[in-house]
Amino acid sequence: LGRVLVADTHFYRVLVYSRTGELLLQIGDGVQGTEPGRFGYPTDVVIDRQGNFYVSEYGENDRIQVFSPEGTWLRQWGGHGYDSGQFLRPRALAFDHQDHLFVADSCNHRIQVFDTDGNLLRSWGKRGSNPGEMSYPYDLAFGPDGSLYVCEYGNQRVQKFSPEGVSLGLWGEPGRGPGQLNNPWALTVDSQGAVSVIDSNNHRVQRFRL
Repeated sequence: LGRVLVADTHFYRVLVYSRTGELLLQIGDGVQGTEPGRFGYPTDVVIDRQGNFYVSEYGENDRIQVFSPEGTWLRQWGGHGYDSGQFLRPRALAFDHQDHLFVADSCNHRIQVFDTDGNLLRSWGKRGSNPGEMSYPYDLAFGPDGSLYVCEYGNQRVQKFSPEGVSLGLWGEPGRGPGQLNNPWALTVDSQGAVSVIDSNNHRVQRFRL
């Protein structure tokens, strides 16, 4: 539909715009809260095939909230913690072609996968620097072949996974030179499989193919 979705983190709301910048919808009243329909610090928002909005948030809440296409609260899951289905700063969301929701559970150093009702399907990862391990996964995105790319803020790299969690490759290392990263914050993958990563503390965007 060409809409632009914005998690307006420190104003405790989600904004939906047209491609020309017209505000179409606001979710959340801009008041911080723990009750359903209000947010702590929203970090990301994605849409399922039915047009429902899924919003991740951290702080006191550490949960996923779901809203109808009109912005009506529907359900939520998660909570602050280390157990399966709980979160410590969920940073980013992505749907696969089956409408399975992949969550970058950043301070638990793992990826968790849910169905649209919030049932946990699988998870993988632990803190570390070996293939398959992660350090503060801050963003994720699917490539055109179905592979999942994860931006690791702590390990200064991007890791490529199968949808089942098998590590398929690594790119990047700490530093300021070409191909090196300094606290990468986010990424996106285009239709040809080229990855663009926001190399935040190097004040640049790098583009590569893995």
